[in-house]
Amino acid sequence: MFGTLLKRRERTLERTVVEIQRGNEALRNELIRQYKPFIVKTVSSVCKRFIREEDDEASIGLIAFNEAIEKYALHKGGSFLSFAELLIKRRLIDYIRKEVRTREAIWHVEDEENGEQAAQTYVDAKLSVEEFYRQIEQEQRREEILHYQQVLKQFGIHFHDLVEQSPKHKDARLNAIRVAELLVANDEWLGILFRKKQLPIKQLETMASVSRKTIERNRKYIIAVAVILAGDYIYLKDYIKGVLSS
Repeated sequence: MFGTLLKRRERTLERTVVEIQRGNEALRNELIRQYKPFIVKTVSSVCKRFIREEDDEASIGLIAFNEAIEKYALHKGGSFLSFAELLIKRRLIDYIRKEVRTREAIWHVEDEENGEQAAQTYVDAKLSVEEFYRQIEQEQRREEILHYQQVLKQFGIHFHDLVEQSPKHKDARLNAIRVAELLVANDEWLGILFRKKQLPIKQLETMASVSRKTIERNRKYIIAVAVILAGDYIYLKDYIKGVLSS
């Protein structure tokens, strides 16, 4: 059934989500039911073990998938499934971290009661959890970059373009980021960006007090930053913060 729905809707899935957002609850229930294998598979990839539909982790995945339906923005580009996968993994990691904090509290109590052996058990478990977090964070960064690259391709932009054409001077980078911030803050301009795949140069030129030539020269960088600011990119937004604070 999953394969049938995928074939039937692979070109219209994003439009289906928009229809659900407009109030089609029957379609929401159908979509969630049919995509349960995708949800469970995504959850299993994080937990590194087989997950049953009745497990708590699967429930977290279902809730996150439903959240993805609510939060997906068609005009921002990118596939719904990529967005849903990203959100499922984040919510599941939040859940795991909460569970680990609870277990750490229990380990501390056992440490006080049982002495050295319990303390060593706690240390071993702590190291194991930290390694797990490190691996998950690496995976999250990789997933985020892949999703970002997918959206950039819709603008005809590739990563090597950003390396070659990013502003070389700090002041120029900061100015380009400020232009991107103005763009993202205006829903109408943002709509033009994602719908027409172009910058509203005339409006930005006036509002940002920056010449058309400067905007056009830094076009790809401005678009790339705007996509980050408008999207759900936790790690890439940290990069922008780093540029602004450096």
